[in-house]
Amino acid sequence: MGRFVTVQKHPVDGQPSDQALSIRPLRRTVLLAAMVAVALPMGACANAPSFGNLFGGAPDSASLPDEPAEKLYNEGIALQNRRDWRRAALKFMEIDRTHPYTEWAKRALVMAAYSYYEAQDYEETINQARRYLQLHPGSNDAAYAQYLMGAAQYDQIPDVQRDQTRTERALFVLEEVTRKWPQSEYAIAARRKVEVARDQLAGREMTVAKYYLDRRQFAGAINRYRTVSSQFQTTRHVKEALARLVECYMALGIVNEAQTAAAVLGHNFPDSQWYKDSYALIQGQGLTPREDTGSWISRAFRRITG
Repeated sequence: MGRFVTVQKHPVDGQPSDQALSIRPLRRTVLLAAMVAVALPMGACANAPSFGNLFGGAPDSASLPDEPAEKLYNEGIALQNRRDWRRAALKFMEIDRTHPYTEWAKRALVMAAYSYYEAQDYEETINQARRYLQLHPGSNDAAYAQYLMGAAQYDQIPDVQRDQTRTERALFVLEEVTRKWPQSEYAIAARRKVEVARDQLAGREMTVAKYYLDRRQFAGAINRYRTVSSQFQTTRHVKEALARLVECYMALGIVNEAQTAAAVLGHNFPDSQWYKDSYALIQGQGLTPREDTGSWISRAFRRITG
């Protein structure tokens, strides 16, 4: 008779839930009986060579019985406890290979994804988590598999000077966790990562905008600051983006938009140094912050604040 096997839950670091990993082992009575039956000598045939080694070769591996799924699973847990993540992943994948379409294989697949994640083999994490979602989209562990896939993308986010495709992928996958499973424990960790990913994408836009601004290519800079101001309003970059819009619009003589950017900045961040600098800039031209409700800046922030 088997035992329950339970792994401690740790959602932020990627540990699966107790419910996911507390698996009632299958009874091995039939399997053991079959193994005994194979082992018992049958008269003169007891010492006869098998077909695989009839001519002195190695035993035919296809004739050997598979190890019980419960045994493989427990060995995988033991390897996890020793933090031997890669061997643990391979052990769980062996269950998937030798005992397909079983409850053990279902549980082992998500455990393999987790083990690959801890081994920092992010591509295999994504592959196995995606495969789990394809096979078991409505299972209790679907949210965890989706989170693992997003966390693997998230851990590969590069700095803002480089291409942000990974960041965009992480954002998409993690937002799916919060959208499909908003009440799950993984949604909390996913939301934190979503905010960081959004801040990273905004930071990339700010970096490119500064490149244009330093070269006085104001139209190019405005396009990037506009993206931050309209799409990434909850990030730490939005204050600077609005202030830079004031600067760019004033440089181009588009006074109405400059006043609107300053007014929106003052309304949302009245105590920030960015607003103080923007106010001084337009006041130096005899102007004051004044919001034009027809401006794209005003519309963008009304959409967020109501």
